[in-house]
Amino acid sequence: MITSIDQISEKIQLQNFPERIVSLVPSQTELLYDFGLNEQVKGITKFCTMPASWFHQKIKIGGTKNLNIKKIRDLGPDLIFANKEENEKDQVELLREIAPVWTSDVSDLVSALRMITSIGELTGRKNKSDQIVKVISENFSNLKQAQYKPSVAYLIWYDPIMVAGGDCFINDMISKAGFRNCFSDQSRYPKIDIEEIRQFSPELIFLSSEPFPFSEKHKREFELLFPASAIVLVAGEMFSWYGSRLLYAPAYFRTLHVPALDV
Repeated sequence: MITSIDQISEKIQLQNFPERIVSLVPSQTELLYDFGLNEQVKGITKFCTMPASWFHQKIKIGGTKNLNIKKIRDLGPDLIFANKEENEKDQVELLREIAPVWTSDVSDLVSALRMITSIGELTGRKNKSDQIVKVISENFSNLKQAQYKPSVAYLIWYDPIMVAGGDCFINDMISKAGFRNCFSDQSRYPKIDIEEIRQFSPELIFLSSEPFPFSEKHKREFELLFPASAIVLVAGEMFSWYGSRLLYAPAYFRTLHVPALDV
C-alpha cells in the first residue's frame, strides 16, 4: 500500500504505483515528464504545453478550470494530479468519484519542493525527485541577493489589469529573483488601475507571458504610460511554474538584472 497526504491534507492510498495518470496542472505535467512517466501519463490539459511532444501526443481533457469529466472518466485513471488554485474545487470533487486525486497547494519554494518530493514518492520516482530537489535547492542558494531590491509591479492580466499579490508563488519568486513586489500587501491577484500603479512609482514593471500573453505592443504602451519605469517582458513560467521548471529559474532571474538601476 502506498500512502500520501497531499497539500490540502487529503489522504491518498494506492495499491501500486500508478499506471494511468491524468494531470490537470501544466507545471506538474512537465514534472511528470522529467520523472520519465511517458507511458503512465494518459491525459493532460490544453494548457500543458511542455513538453511539446506530450502536448501534441497526449489526450487533452479540457482546460484547467473547464475539465471534460467524461473524457477523464473514459481514460480510466488510477491517479489524478490537481492544484488548489488552478483547478475548480467542484470539478475536483467530481473527479474523486473516478480516482484518487492528489492536490498541490504551492505558495513558495519550500512548498514547491515538498510537492516535487511527494509526487516522486507517489509515482515510484523518488530517486529522480530527490535529484531534482537537490539541484533546485543548490541553484537557488547560489543566487546572490543584493542589499538593495528594486521595486516591481508584476502584471499577469491586461484588461482588467491584474497583478501578483503577496500570498502567491509568484511573489516568492519575485523576492528570490532580487526584487521587491509593490503589491505584496495585497492578496492573490488583485485587480488594479493605472493610477494605483503610479502611486507606487515602481522602478520596474514586469509584463508576464502568461496567463495573458503580453507582447512588444503592450511594452510600448506601458513605456508611454510609465516613462520613469523600466518595462520588461518576462517569461511567466519562470515565475509561476513550480515543478521542474524551477531548475532553470535562477539562471533566468540573473538575466533580469537592470544596469540602469544599479545603486
